[in-house]
Amino acid sequence: MTTLPPTIQAKLEDLCRTILTEPHLEAMRLQVDQFMINDEARSQYAKVSEQGEHLHHKQMQGVQLGDEEVSVFEKERDSLLKNPVARGFLDAQETFQSLQESVNKFVTKTLELGRVPQASDLEGSCGSGCGCH
Repeated sequence: MTTLPPTIQAKLEDLCRTILTEPHLEAMRLQVDQFMINDEARSQYAKVSEQGEHLHHKQMQGVQLGDEEVSVFEKERDSLLKNPVARGFLDAQETFQSLQESVNKFVTKTLELGRVPQASDLEGSCGSGCGCH
């Protein structure tokens, strides 16, 4: 990793402390913790993930998916989504991913523009290399 200038390092640490103390994000971390200690929810999540990967792999190989295997996967996925501990974990993951994408987008735009971006600079842009530009 590149060594950051001390002023940037200090500001990043401040940002990270702010993120850690954000009440909404603290609640999300608690949901992740609850998921991690719940063997049933973790097992259910692993099973659905493995099934999804298996089906995706078959599709990528051009294999037609059977109605039965798709139905079984959908039932398992629906059951996972009805599990409040698993649902909380999935919601937390989505929140953390969205936050990470937003921070990355803001920093990337700052480096691209050579200034702090305004809201209008960030609208409708999904990043470089996406093909939408």
